[in-house]
Amino acid sequence: MPTSPPSASTPPPKPRLSAARISPLVMSPLRREGERRLARQFQAVRLSRAQRPDLTAARERPLVVYLNHISWWDPLVCLQIARQLLPGRRHYAPIATSALGRHGLFGRLGFFAVDPESARGARRFLELATQVLEQPDAVLWVTAGGTLADPRLRPVRPQAGLGHLAARLRHAVLLPLALEYPFWSAPLPEALARFGEELAVEEAGMRAHDWAEVLASRLETAQDELAAEAMARDESRFEPLSAAGAGAGARNVWRRLRQQVRRLGG
Repeated sequence: MPTSPPSASTPPPKPRLSAARISPLVMSPLRREGERRLARQFQAVRLSRAQRPDLTAARERPLVVYLNHISWWDPLVCLQIARQLLPGRRHYAPIATSALGRHGLFGRLGFFAVDPESARGARRFLELATQVLEQPDAVLWVTAGGTLADPRLRPVRPQAGLGHLAARLRHAVLLPLALEYPFWSAPLPEALARFGEELAVEEAGMRAHDWAEVLASRLETAQDELAAEAMARDESRFEPLSAAGAGAGARNVWRRLRQQVRRLGG
């Protein structure tokens, strides 16, 4: 049946953004470059043994891992965690367009650029993230706060986009991840991580604001628990994810320096 042409005042339909244009993160061989950089800058990458996510229950569900953003190193630490815990998944992560311009490594690893400071960029993120999470084996890694913040800053205030994304989802698992980079007894800092309690989304019907409060509370709990572990300085509480000997060069220099100081002191 013929239809009349649209009037001049009718705007043309907007093309649907396609998540197919987004490639999963490159886990190898560029991952090894990230590991080398971590080894030069950190004593070790360690994951808390106290709270491990139930990945078996989430096997057929897409995951959203949301984390506190404290450093340029966060994406590389997350790649290390992804390789160890979720090797069979396809991983995706947005990054601010401005940051991608400064750190070209992330573009080569497969991060996709968004503009979180504009309304258009926020809408683009929501559409692409929702489509990515239609894949049951997808993992989306996002920074909850967007901008850099001290890991002990309270209260935790996630960006509005995270709550809006959770409100759109119908079958997924939301997983908080706390990060800290404290100095212990070595000259290099530790890269510490701890998961919080996961939350399965099943047609919850909550509004974006309510989701934001729930997610902030769970992330804040994970950060508080990681802070307590960081202050205890007990390596046995953590599973090392980086290869043994990471940062060995700096440790050797430090060891030689201490030996020389002892000799000078008689």
